[in-house]
Amino acid sequence: MNTETKYAGLTLRNPLIAGSSGLTNSAQRNRAYEKAGVGAIVLKSLFEEQIEMESDMLVRTSDFPEAADYVAGYVKAHQFEQYVSLIEETKALCTIPVIASINCHKAGAWAEYAGQLEKAGADALELNVFYLRTEPNDTRSDDAADLYATILKNVKKAVSIPVIMKIGKYFSNIPALVSRLKSAGANGVVLFNRYYQPDIDINRMQVVSGKVFSSHSDLSDTLRWTAFVSGRVPDISIASSTGVHDWEDVVKCLLAGASAVQLCSAIYLHGSEIIPQMLSGIEEWMTHNKFLSPKEFIGKLSFTQAENPSFYERAQFMKYFSDRD
Repeated sequence: MNTETKYAGLTLRNPLIAGSSGLTNSAQRNRAYEKAGVGAIVLKSLFEEQIEMESDMLVRTSDFPEAADYVAGYVKAHQFEQYVSLIEETKALCTIPVIASINCHKAGAWAEYAGQLEKAGADALELNVFYLRTEPNDTRSDDAADLYATILKNVKKAVSIPVIMKIGKYFSNIPALVSRLKSAGANGVVLFNRYYQPDIDINRMQVVSGKVFSSHSDLSDTLRWTAFVSGRVPDISIASSTGVHDWEDVVKCLLAGASAVQLCSAIYLHGSEIIPQMLSGIEEWMTHNKFLSPKEFIGKLSFTQAENPSFYERAQFMKYFSDRD
């Protein structure tokens, strides 16, 4: 069975990608995921914010605050060297594409290092931009999109490998954002990143971590926007992420227009055993429907290809419930 797919300029043996998480922070584990069957691996993100917090803490506890710039530079360089080692060790053990990941929130902060990630052997670079607007007097309408585009352009100047943007779903016009990222040079987009989920412990009266893993119920938004983007923004690769938990979810994302899917929660919850199970289910479904490769059905149910695309739109809500008591 031919399950090969093209994603952001990369050739994957199948659409399953081990998404960026603590699970992909070890070269040995990454090799195990390759043996289990994934088509590519996204390494655990190098977190700009985490590095800044670590350097700030060292400065605050130091007797020499004038050394702040030196300390910050040392911490960043040390973390970066460790990450380069992860890329090199994973590439030495794996033959599938290895995608480096940077979680950033400032324009230009990582462009200087992007070229070194390419030299270390990364086959592509995924930029996971976290930007949350919380100021009540902030009336700017497009500063988030500006930040995404600026970061992307700066990084594209520094590398020749594909650059992929991983975005959140809290935008008023996701297809317009993806179109802008495409114009800025993005080779692909991931729909979507999953932000930290806060919760409140009413017994301890504290803000705590909320639900960590995604669920099947999260897939609906992923499918909707995968279908919209694939139907309205041509010639850019899409990886669906968030809510993908079994082989049927994978097939749904591909039908909506994704070239690949990223797995994270599913591997955390079920282990690497879920990977061959998904591949087996996909292959059986393809055989049953007489598809010889994913390219024959990717996008078959995108917004512009589906027989009734209005089901992707909110206007169908009342129609759906109009004949129910």
